[in-house]
Amino acid sequence: MGKLLLGCIADDFTGATDLANNLVRAGMRVVQAIGVPDGPLAADVDAVVVALKSRTNPVDEAVAQSLAALRWLQGQGAHQIYFKYCSTFDSTPAGNIGPVTEALMDALGTEFTIATPAFPDNKRTVFKGYLFVGDVLLSESGMQNHPLTPMADPNLVRVMQSQCRRKVGLIDHAVVARGAAAVTERIAQLKAEGVAIAIVDAVSNDDLLRMGPALAALPLVTAGSGVAMALPANFGFAPSPAASVLPFGSGLRAVVSGSCSLATNRQVQDFIARGGAALAIDPLRIADGADVAAEALAWATPLLARGPVLVYSTADSGAVKSVQSRLGAEEAGAMVERTIASIARGLVERGVRQLVVAGGETSGACVQALGITQMQIGPQIDPGVPWCHAQALGAGLHITLKSGNFGGDDFFTRAFEVLA
Repeated sequence: MGKLLLGCIADDFTGATDLANNLVRAGMRVVQAIGVPDGPLAADVDAVVVALKSRTNPVDEAVAQSLAALRWLQGQGAHQIYFKYCSTFDSTPAGNIGPVTEALMDALGTEFTIATPAFPDNKRTVFKGYLFVGDVLLSESGMQNHPLTPMADPNLVRVMQSQCRRKVGLIDHAVVARGAAAVTERIAQLKAEGVAIAIVDAVSNDDLLRMGPALAALPLVTAGSGVAMALPANFGFAPSPAASVLPFGSGLRAVVSGSCSLATNRQVQDFIARGGAALAIDPLRIADGADVAAEALAWATPLLARGPVLVYSTADSGAVKSVQSRLGAEEAGAMVERTIASIARGLVERGVRQLVVAGGETSGACVQALGITQMQIGPQIDPGVPWCHAQALGAGLHITLKSGNFGGDDFFTRAFEVLA
């Protein structure tokens, strides 16, 4: 592999493909590594995204994994480091966004970085330091009911400060609107005031592009995937369709979904309304010892030749809380992830070569069950969600890892049309 320009660390697998997608659209050749590689990658690429499953890990584990990824990226000569988290700033009062950011700053010896989850293409915007999802505050978007990382405070300065020992400040929209020079000037002012981490407002892609040149000199950038569209130009890249070419797509098709987000609930219902073959799995039956994975595979096997099948545990927040009250939030989530991952593996063993996976934690479990170690990033299906190509169980597999909150209502249908 040639000298690496941009080295990225993502705190979950769907977030990693989301980031890689924006880099590819901006002209970079990108490979996503699943976990920290054992050695150099063979691919000649401009950026590597190391995908971790650290978003909901204990803080010490998340920090250790992130630092291991940093050391590997530094070994490949990465010019700049990008720590990527969710566009809804998913975290708990303990972290992990703040602690990982500060650990990376310590390791890089840098005294300043920015933080912004803004991704306007997916209706995630930051104004006066407050995060909006569409037209509502984060705390009114449904994220306040997230089973693992409920987000009840939309003020990102306050959220980040609660997780950090360094001082957190704000680069507001009035500054960003004046362009890169104004952002650079504001950074110098904040540093003089003892601020080490600045939340940055962005309500449009133009805002992201305006701030891009001001970030070129930072050793570390932390953000959602939106800022990624502005960084390749700092290295001389321009958008090119050649960066997203994948092998031809063929083979049986399937969708597995473990996300309980509002968007994924709508996608499941849309797929069913269109006449798609769908099977809901019951977490309580898994808890009672039933072999739900085997049952799902027995159901799916005769249907695969007719078109895409969907196996899902997606449910509304009330149903999720009912299961959690019996099993506990962590055990309920892990149990479902293991089951869906087993189903995904069985589907690929039965000839599925085009696989949609919905949900961040679900995606991590599925990728690990399939033995995928790296993915080539291809064309975008919806903002933040590309098709990828990987080797899985000895065969070529097209796979897309969809964040629970992303995608239009018809995503499960349209994804296969895009690949075709």
